[in-house]
Amino acid sequence: MICKDCGKPITHDQHRDSTESLGVTLCERHTKLIKKIILNNNTPIEAIHLFYALKEAGAHPMLEWWDGKKSVDVAISRVKLNIEIDKDYNMITHEQAINDLEEAMHSFKNGFTTIRIPHLAIKYYLDDTVQNILGIIEGLKANIKVI
Repeated sequence: MICKDCGKPITHDQHRDSTESLGVTLCERHTKLIKKIILNNNTPIEAIHLFYALKEAGAHPMLEWWDGKKSVDVAISRVKLNIEIDKDYNMITHEQAINDLEEAMHSFKNGFTTIRIPHLAIKYYLDDTVQNILGIIEGLKANIKVI
């Protein structure tokens, strides 16, 4: 067993601890680091799963990336893609809806594309979600080359 972040071998206890608490195989150092990120940023666990799945797929994601205005759950900076995980999308108010739209507009004005993904899509369809994001990345790469 190896850490999904640094590739170093880990013990059975480290594997158990990280998978039970985070759902990802990590060494003790990276388990502590990810737990600190979750605590400091209120990062959804699905963002952690998506981050490591995208990393494994070769997408070079960044976790809790600062876009100049706020922290973004997952970002792919090479194509200026911000990914937000919606934890409470079924309980959205009209105020939150307009705030989300305004945030997307500001990101877009700065050259970033922001997508919001319901946490359930990651929880139950992680592989499909990753494949769709990889398709979005390819589309954004093609648009960057045209410009």
